[in-house]
Amino acid sequence: MPSEDADIQRPPLPQGWRRKAARAPALLFRVGLGPLLGRRLLLLHHTGRTSGLDRRVVLEVVAHDPDSPAWTVASGFGPRADWYRNLRAHPKTVLQFGNRHHAVTARFLGPDDGAAIMEEYGARHPRTARRLCAFMRLPADGSATSLRRAGRAIPFVRLESESAPKAERRTH
Repeated sequence: MPSEDADIQRPPLPQGWRRKAARAPALLFRVGLGPLLGRRLLLLHHTGRTSGLDRRVVLEVVAHDPDSPAWTVASGFGPRADWYRNLRAHPKTVLQFGNRHHAVTARFLGPDDGAAIMEEYGARHPRTARRLCAFMRLPADGSATSLRRAGRAIPFVRLESESAPKAERRTH
């Protein structure tokens, strides 16, 4: 977790209709339409650190290594996001990518890894990287230097597959 995070003014967590809108993609995954969202989103199952209940959140895939397989995601709301805190407490979980489920273990990346990831992401998606940084209230003009600086302040998580993908769907 980046040490300077306490100095960063994070955006407020969504509430009301914005919270419902942010959760809408999860419904598409639940009804088997996850592939419609492309290869840039995944559904992460996580266990509530206090309640022990199964929770779900749709996250953008910042980087994907299909050979491992492994997915890298970022917490735009910083380390206070529930899914991030829940993964800290219970790092072994399941994600859904398309219609396939994968058992994964969360590995929390350091600031130097975050800097490199954000620089590479910015090269692939320059407009989106600038908009994300603006949303997260991180100064970034799109240059490699500013993206690396922003990446040091963003908590990144690498979700590493423990085995081959499960063909069957997980039911709840």
